[in-house]
Amino acid sequence: MSFRFGPLIIPQSQVFMVSRLSYGLVNLKPAVPGHVLVVSRRPVTRFNDLSADEVTDLFQQGQRVSRLVERVYKADSLTLVIQDGKEAGQSVPHVHLHILPRRKADFANNDDIYDELGSRKRVRGVDNDERVPRSAEEMAEEAELLRSELGEWSSDASTLSDGRAST
Repeated sequence: MSFRFGPLIIPQSQVFMVSRLSYGLVNLKPAVPGHVLVVSRRPVTRFNDLSADEVTDLFQQGQRVSRLVERVYKADSLTLVIQDGKEAGQSVPHVHLHILPRRKADFANNDDIYDELGSRKRVRGVDNDERVPRSAEEMAEEAELLRSELGEWSSDASTLSDGRAST
């Protein structure tokens, strides 16, 4: 099984979470360790093109993955970002939520994280030469770790850590 991410085909080995309308994948060129994405399963470019159910699922899964990332990467905080369109820095034309674990003083200026994600002047996405792409093996290892941790997090994969049902 594989997943579509704009023009890219993502192998299942790089996916760590799947819901009815979204999936979570590890990042080819993470801005910080633990930088992952939650992606709509239906390939649409803009946030406003998602249905109400897709928006709900994207954010519910984003919250679920945020808890996971914060725990696994021992983050103090998180940055969550949707770059909605090319001019907003979107490098892959498919709606996705960036989840980045943050720590005190991880950047000289807290907002420098946004320069890592992209800007009008300099898009730094999957085609950014300044960030070295990881190997398929490295990405598969991280996805397996997150899948395993997500499974251990709850005895029932359809239940969040606080006992609420996920979709």
